[in-house]
Parts: sequence; C-alpha cells; structure tokens
Amino acid sequence: MTQNAFIFILSLCILLSCQFVPDISLKNLSVEMKSDPVGIDIVNPRLSWQIESKISDVNQSHYQIIVASSEGDLNTGNNLLWNSGKVKSDTSIFVPYEGKPLKSRQICYWKVKVWTNKGETLWSYGKWEMAFLDPNDWKAKWIGLESITNSGEQLTGFVHTRLAARYLRKEFDLKTEVKNARLYISGVGLYECFINGEKVSDDIFAPSATEYTKRVFYNVYDITNFLYSDKNTIGVILGNGRYVSMRLDWDKSSGVPPLINYGFPKLICQLEIEYNDGEKEVVTSDSSWKISTKGPIVANNEYDGEEYNANFELGNWLENKYHCDGSNWEDARIVEGPIGKLVAQPNPNIRIMKELRPIGIEKNKKGGYILDMGQNMVGFLHVNLYGIANAPLKMRFAETLSPDGSLYLDNMRGAEVTDTYIPSKDGVFSWEPKFTYHGFRYVEITGLDTMPSADNFIGKVMYDRLEDIGSFETSNKILNQIYRNTYWGLIGNYRSFPTDCPQRDERMAWLGDRSMGCFGESFMFDIGLFYEKWEQDIEDCQKETGSIPDQAPTYWKIYTQNISDNVTWPSTFIFVPQMLYEQLGDIKPIEKHYTQMRLWVNYMVDNYLEGGLMARDQYGDWCVPPQDPKIIFSQDPLQITSGEIIGTTFFYRVLKQMSTYAELLNKENDKQEYLDLADQMKINYNKKYFDEGKALYGNNTVTANLISLMQGLVPEDRKLEVFDGLVQRIENDFNSHVSVGLIGIQFLMRGLTKYRRGDIAYKIATNNTYPSWGYMVENGATTIWELWNGNTADPAMNSGNHLMLLGDLIPWCYEDLAGIKTSKDYVGFKKIIMNPYFLEGLDFVNASHESPYGKIVSEWKRENHALLWNITIPCNSSALVSIPTINMEEITINGEKLNEMRGMKVNRIKDDCLEIEVPSGNYNIKITEKI
Repeated sequence: MTQNAFIFILSLCILLSCQFVPDISLKNLSVEMKSDPVGIDIVNPRLSWQIESKISDVNQSHYQIIVASSEGDLNTGNNLLWNSGKVKSDTSIFVPYEGKPLKSRQICYWKVKVWTNKGETLWSYGKWEMAFLDPNDWKAKWIGLESITNSGEQLTGFVHTRLAARYLRKEFDLKTEVKNARLYISGVGLYECFINGEKVSDDIFAPSATEYTKRVFYNVYDITNFLYSDKNTIGVILGNGRYVSMRLDWDKSSGVPPLINYGFPKLICQLEIEYNDGEKEVVTSDSSWKISTKGPIVANNEYDGEEYNANFELGNWLENKYHCDGSNWEDARIVEGPIGKLVAQPNPNIRIMKELRPIGIEKNKKGGYILDMGQNMVGFLHVNLYGIANAPLKMRFAETLSPDGSLYLDNMRGAEVTDTYIPSKDGVFSWEPKFTYHGFRYVEITGLDTMPSADNFIGKVMYDRLEDIGSFETSNKILNQIYRNTYWGLIGNYRSFPTDCPQRDERMAWLGDRSMGCFGESFMFDIGLFYEKWEQDIEDCQKETGSIPDQAPTYWKIYTQNISDNVTWPSTFIFVPQMLYEQLGDIKPIEKHYTQMRLWVNYMVDNYLEGGLMARDQYGDWCVPPQDPKIIFSQDPLQITSGEIIGTTFFYRVLKQMSTYAELLNKENDKQEYLDLADQMKINYNKKYFDEGKALYGNNTVTANLISLMQGLVPEDRKLEVFDGLVQRIENDFNSHVSVGLIGIQFLMRGLTKYRRGDIAYKIATNNTYPSWGYMVENGATTIWELWNGNTADPAMNSGNHLMLLGDLIPWCYEDLAGIKTSKDYVGFKKIIMNPYFLEGLDFVNASHESPYGKIVSEWKRENHALLWNITIPCNSSALVSIPTINMEEITINGEKLNEMRGMKVNRIKDDCLEIEVPSGNYNIKITEKI
C-alpha cells in the first residue's frame, strides 16, 4: 500500500468516526402518537422520534426518513414508498408521510436517522399498519339477535335494563401454515373476542364509546399466533355498554333524565388470513355463525352491575368441535348496523392497569361483610371464594360508609351498583365481571356462610391505556396527598372519554369539567390520542346550526333535544385543541376542527350577541362553597357572579384563541374579524361592569375580578388595583380559603402567582379546613370530591370522585412550583420556561414530565442557606431558566461559576432574577446567597 493510499484510508476512517456519535441515539419512535401503530386509517400518518444523549447541547439539524412495504426493501433501498432525502429541519415530532399513496392493510416499515450539531445517529427502525381505507373493504355483515329472548329481561318503559350477554361463535378450517392474520372487529355495546379459547387482547370494554349516530369504532389485532393450521374457533361475547340504555324514562326520584337506546348488541368481524404460499382467505361474520343468549351473564349494565349464573355456563363453547344444541343456540341474524360510520379506533382501549389488595374485612350488623380496599378506586373485584350451589353471592359497592358502618348508598341515586354470582355447585370458584365497573372503596358482601379473608379478593383498576408521564412531590404532605387524590380521580374517570364521576347513575362527559383540567392532565398522562378522540366526539354532537351541547357524547336524551347554548361548557371545544397544540405541539386538531369551531362561534354571535356582550350562561360559577354544610349551592348573593360577566369573559377568551388559530392557519381575514369583535367586546364589557372608582367588576365577587384579569379584559393601568382588591376579599372575607366555583377555580392558583402572591395560592392549596382540597384529605378522601362540603352535602350531588373543582391546581404545581412550562412561541416544550416560584414554607419540589422531546426534570431544595436546583433539558429542546438572584458570582452550574461558563447566555434581569438560555443537558445549579 502506498503512503498516499494509507493516508487517504486513515483520513476516511477518522471522518466516519467523527460523523457517528455512539452517545447520541433515537428512541420512542411513534406513528400518530401510537407506540404500537396497528390499524391506522390516516392516509398521511405523522412520524415522531426522540433524541437521547448524555452529551449536552444536542440539537437536530437534519433528518432522513425511509419507508418501504417490506423489511427487505427497507434494507436494500429498493421499491421504496418514500425517501425524504436529507431534510434540513429541527422538527422531530409530527413529520407527515409524503410518499406513495398507502393502501388498505399495508404494512409500512420505516427508519429514521438524524444529524445533530454533535454528530449523526444510526438508523432507528419502526413499522405501522394501515387499516381499511375504503368502506368496501368490509365483506363481513353485522350480526346479532334483535329481540328479548329470556325471562327477566327488560328493555321497555321505566326500567333498569336487564339484557343478557350475547354469545357468538364460528368454527372454520385453515388449509396450511399461516404467515400472518389480522382480525378487524367491532361489537356494540362492548365485546370480548377469543380464538381457540384465548382472548385476543388485554383490552376490555372495547371498542371505545362514541356518539354512535356519527361513528362506531373497530379494532385491529394481529392474531397470527392464535391460529392452528387446521380447525379453529372464534368466539365473541357481547355486552350492553352505553349502546343499550340503562334507563328509558325519567327517574323521578333523582331527576336523572333517560338515556338513549341505540339498539340491541351486535357484532361485525373479519379475519383475513395469508398462508405461507401467498394464498389468502377471509372469514367473516354472517348468518352461518351461532348465537346464544342463554349463557351465564344473564344481565349486565354499566350502572347496575353484572349478574352471573353458573348454572347456565355453556361448557367448552370456545373450543373446536363443540356441539351447539338447539335449546341454547340458534343461527345468528344479519341485522342493520349502527347508524354511525365504521372507522378504525384512533385511541387505545381500556385495560386493567393496576391491581389493589384490600386492607381489611369486617363483619357488619346485617350478617354480611364489609371489604375495605383502602383507596377509592374504579374497576371491579376478582373473587376466589367458596360458594353454595344456587346461593347468590352479592357484592354491592360504595365510596364511603355510614356512621353505623354500613354502606353509604344515598349518593348512588338510581344505580344499583351490585354484582351477583350464583354458583352451580358447592365448592371454590373464581370470578370477575366482564361488562360492568364500579367506583368504590368499600364492598358489602352477602351470601357467604363463613367469613372470607381479604386475600380472597383483588381490586382490578381499569382505565384507558394511558402511560404515566409525570411525577410531582414536595415537602408538604397535604399537597402530596392532594396530588395523589387527583391522580386516582383522573384514572377513575378515563372511560373512553373524560367522565364526571364513576359511581352513580351519571358518568357523563360534561364539557365544562375539563376545559382547564385537561392542561393539568397533560403533565401527568399521555392524553393526546384520548383528547383528540374526545374533540371528535364533541364535533360529532354539534348540530348543523353550530350549536354544541354541554355533554359529549350525548347519551342523555335531553341533550339531543334541548341545548342550553351557554358559553362556558361548549367552549371546551375551542380549548382542547389549544392544549393539544401548546402542550404536545400538535397543530392537526386545530386544522381538523377549525371550520366547526368557527361555525359554533358564528352561531353564538349571530344568535346571542347583544350590546356587544354575550349573556349566555347556564350554570354560573358552579358549586361555589356554601356556608351551610348541608346545601349544594351557595345562597350568598355576594358570591354569585353575573351570568353575563361569565359568558362575556369566556367568549372574549374564545375570540382571542380563535384569532390565534386563524393566524396559525394563515387566515388573516378571520383573525382580524375575531380581534375586532374582541376589542369591541372589551370596551362594552368595561363600560357596563367595571367600577372605575373602586376598581372592581360587577358585585365584586372573587370570580368576577379574577376572570376579568386572567382573560385579559382589565385595562392595563388598572390591573394591579383590581388584583389588590381581589386579594383583600380572599384574605379578609374568606380567610385565604377557596371562595370560587368551577369557573373561578380555573384561574385562581396561577392568577395569584402571576401577580406575585403565590403565598396565598400556597395557603389555599395546603389549607386543611373547610373549604379546601386539604379538608377533603383531612376527612379521609383518597380522590377529589364533587363538592367542597362533599361529606355533609345533599346526596343528590355529593360524588366522592369528581374533578371539576380542581381548576388550575395541577398546572400550577408543574408550571409555577416546579417551573416546567412550555413556551407559547415554541410549543410542545421545544423551548421550556423554567421559572419556579420558590415559596417560603416549601423545602423542596421534585417534578418531572415526559415531553414530546424527552424527559424534563426540575428538582429544587433549600439546604444550608443555599438553593440547589437540578434540571434536565431533553435533546433538541432548550430552556429559559430564571435564577432568583442578580449576583452572577453567587451562581454555580455543575460546579463552575456562571460568569466563567461558556455556552450560557444571560438574556436579561427580570423580577430580581437572571434569565439564562440553557441548551439540552443535565445541570446542577447552586445559589449560595441566602434565599
């Protein structure tokens, strides 16, 4: 080898080694935010990834994506579906596929590599699978049985529905070894599917509930490993769910309106099989299937419970060569399908996400037993007990106990909340229900001869498959327990949509409960797909006129007939896309729903704008804490905020938000229209409601002043005066306790902190006397109550697991106490605003959040007259960090003096803080002057 050749080879090796940096890699590849993307029906799905590195200051400069229809083509580069080429961009989330048109059922293999300012990564690999893109892909028929068939079933008049589960089965032969197989399936209300005796998935309560007149979801499963090469059996159990109404007429005793009944349970499924030799076969639901309503689940109802009679068990009905006798089985009927369009489900299903063991069991005065789970949970019990033939075991569920030790059931209203198991013989049995759930801490068990052990029970905690992505802990035990109560309240109310409560005869998705709450939830759970789905539910409930109901989906009949057309609840339709955009960096919901959002705004303007104000408010400042511990609503006129104030301030916020959307979508005319209308509304509002002499709004409620401030209606030069008056009312009239309802609580904590009175916010957050979240804790709550006085109020409305009164508490915890906040200009935590409120009274705050770019950490504590603050900024993002001193010499970062460090840019001095720009990495910040 010549010397020149050697030098060339050596130089090439050095160059290649400089390009690839082993300490920089990619992780968490996803398609449309799905980590397991099977069954996507989006023709241009969006791809995301995260960059991981131990090196600081890593930023993406370019990326390349390659997509192929096979792994072989992906590796060789032949027959590619898309090669983006080397794209100059720092975008690593929601990159749209721009290749060849995709086809139904297509499996897409993809890889991505990125170039950064510190070197390039290796290729990282993923895949996704398309669902049906054409309705004609469906060859299967909807099948079922459209009639009452068993004695004891009820589906007419004013009743608690009793309808048995439907059991369906089909045997089929396969010719040879299977290469791959997919199951496309939907069953309404709910289904569980088995192949050769094995359940095809851990999903339960599938598919997700929807506005059934507009859309019905189907799921897609890879069932390759479930199939035999010869004879096979598919079996499906159908439950009632929300599709079959619990109540068809008014419950006069509780005032709860009737529910919509969409029909009888029904099934559609299609098995598509590909053999190793390339031949394909399809097995579909049709009239050749067998159906039975004579099985052991003789009644199932989401509100009333499930009844299981083991005498009616159908034997080995899920196995091959089972004989369908004529007394129990008949031919399935081809039936009319649901009205709604059949589409691939975009969000994960509900699953058993946790298990709890009871903390004790005691005998009660009635001869039964009271089981204590130790935590107000949502799900059901798995039991392992000794039963007597035909002696019913009954389990009734409640959140709390009465003073005499019995279940407190008054707040269940019309819900029976009872599961029943009837053994067919003496002996040990194991059982859990399939199509019901309960909100409970306590269970009354009757029908046993001897006292069971707590070990005989397992609490199955069920909710939508949402990953935990946040953590929060402080030195204050009350605040930590409130956060824990919030966590359990949230997971207890994720039920295909965000419900208000999980225990009584309601369990509805009230829009107003989550307009601010969703921002807090986004720090704790990966809720993107969940809330995108719910946003579509809301649009599906919208009338052609533009009107939006207060609930979505609209399972109460009243909301398909009479709509209140208030502002505050329906405006959640506007604010959910704001959360998805700001917190997750996802603009698609804005693009997708902008037309319908505009339709609602125009409808409200055309029909209800009078004198430049929006006097549309149905519920007021819902559930202001009353002075009388037994009533629900405050009667104090000085705490009741004008409906026109509430309606106008919220609609002003809507207009401002719509102008932001219009700007993002380059709709300049719309933007100006919204701004002009908002400007005139502000003038009219202040003219009517602002008392210039006293610097207050309306009748000076805390809510009136607070929402005027926080929604931008107070004249700039009067803001501090209005705020000072607001503080005086909170401190003097309410002893620094909560004095607002559902409306005011959405802005209380961050409003006080924004104007540098975080000390009051902290006192409100950590009070343990009425009214406060801490009062709930002191009275044994393990979730959040519906009412501030939920332990004493009228049981017509005192749910022990509700979230509407959380307001902005969780955003305040993360953004203000921990200092984890996204920039509004660089959304999705592309740029992080880290400006904690280092409160006196707190010794430490530890928090983390898994952002779209990676994990953000903020942990601060006081120690020996110094402030120690550890932060982590993920790759491809940066932070503006506010350090609470202006003396640079007293600041060290990773052991170096700030004024001697390179790469740290000091932006400005603001509010006695130094604001510095910090690139990705891990930093230990120490301020040695006394804090």
